Amino acid sequence: MRILKWLAGAIGVMLLVVVALVIGARFGDGPIAIIPGGPLESGERVTGAEPDWTFARDIMEMEFQLVEPPRSRTIWLQVHDKNLYAVSGYMNSTLGKIWKQWPAQALQDGRAVIRIDGKRYERQLVRILDDRPLLEAIVAEVNRKYGAGLSADMAASGDAWFFALEPRP
Repeated sequence: MRILKWLAGAIGVMLLVVVALVIGARFGDGPIAIIPGGPLESGERVTGAEPDWTFARDIMEMEFQLVEPPRSRTIWLQVHDKNLYAVSGYMNSTLGKIWKQWPAQALQDGRAVIRIDGKRYERQLVRILDDRPLLEAIVAEVNRKYGAGLSADMAASGDAWFFALEPRP
């Protein structure tokens, strides 16, 4: 009986720690691994000429925040032909509809801030629907980096949403 009480107490403490971490992250500068965070505020703000994103080709993740709502998360990034892209998978699954709200929010207001290597860039997310050669190139990059098993057909079915991260107008 004593072991069960101890175990219940330990589980309760762990649960409180997780809840505190999730709530606390909302007020922090950026996400904590997979836990969403607050707005991206620190880091040099890069302005001027459009970067050649090739430097980020082998970087696995970036911190990403839509301007509205101002919550940040960690997502994968892809680089093709010196341009930056992001893909959100599982969009037709129940888990994807619950966990991944940012793609639908990006359709409403695609203004975003990303942080790579401590530098912040203002971007505009533009969904890619029907540029088959570009979709195939992005899929090839996702599969190279992450072994994800995506296909360009997933854009047409809505299973994966593909976004170009363009300069803000």
